[in-house]
Amino acid sequence: MEKPLIRAFFDEATNTVSYLVWDPQTLEGAVIDPVLDWDNRSGEAGTASADALLAAASEASVTIRWVLETHAHADHLTAAPYIKHRTGAPIGIGEHIRDVQMIFRPVFDIQDLKPEGGDFDRLFKDAERFALGALTVEVLHVPGHTPADIAYRIGDDVFVGDTLFMHDYGTARADFPGGDAHQLWHSIQRLLALPPHTRLWICHDYKAPGRDHFAWQSSVAEQRATNPHVKDGTTEAEFVAFRLARDSRLAAPTLLLPSIQVNIRAGRFPPAEANGVRYLKIPVTPKPGQAALFAQEAL
Repeated sequence: MEKPLIRAFFDEATNTVSYLVWDPQTLEGAVIDPVLDWDNRSGEAGTASADALLAAASEASVTIRWVLETHAHADHLTAAPYIKHRTGAPIGIGEHIRDVQMIFRPVFDIQDLKPEGGDFDRLFKDAERFALGALTVEVLHVPGHTPADIAYRIGDDVFVGDTLFMHDYGTARADFPGGDAHQLWHSIQRLLALPPHTRLWICHDYKAPGRDHFAWQSSVAEQRATNPHVKDGTTEAEFVAFRLARDSRLAAPTLLLPSIQVNIRAGRFPPAEANGVRYLKIPVTPKPGQAALFAQEAL
């Protein structure tokens, strides 16, 4: 079986790993989870990270045929539409992005989403297969972190998104709207039922205690032997109790509000206002018992 060639690109600002994956026979490739450079202080967006990925594809004579998202990320903005603009490659994501859009459309009062996930070019179903050159990509629906998470399997290589982290670090949170720790457990078990030698390519890394470098390649065997959250012998009840307790103490990701608004639009920013400027929204919510924050509006 022909194996894909894989090059990883680590964005330390968001701890995100993007991938350039291609078929060595046809030199047709895909980009997985590309990052848009975003300065949250100034609202400035840039494409240096995406340009580096495109340059690497050009150097390897790779033709990019797909831009693939594992889910609508909450910790970085996607560069998918920029790569589509540069290459013509369609943007694909799991079909349950429609569920995520239903959750967040009212939160941000988004009026310009296209019906039925239409901002994306392709909505993948579980177990669907599609070609990448002479390679076959299989879609695995792995909900729990969000309802829409999918992994992309190409033979013995699986791009797992945020479902699993490195085997010495753990697993993804499940407390976002639509997330579910029980679902996450079963999704992880689906991945860990793959052959032990299967290589798992991770989407984020934060350096486990005692490790002085970033890493993003793991294996089913390593996860089952050492992952502190789900190693062999761990029960679903233990995992769910741990995940719920841990998630209750986690802060919201720094880029949650801009990321969700942009990423559920397939990376598209809201339309420009009459002054030519595009704006993202910040919902304002008083803390419990502090509704008087808005009392002045009744005066």
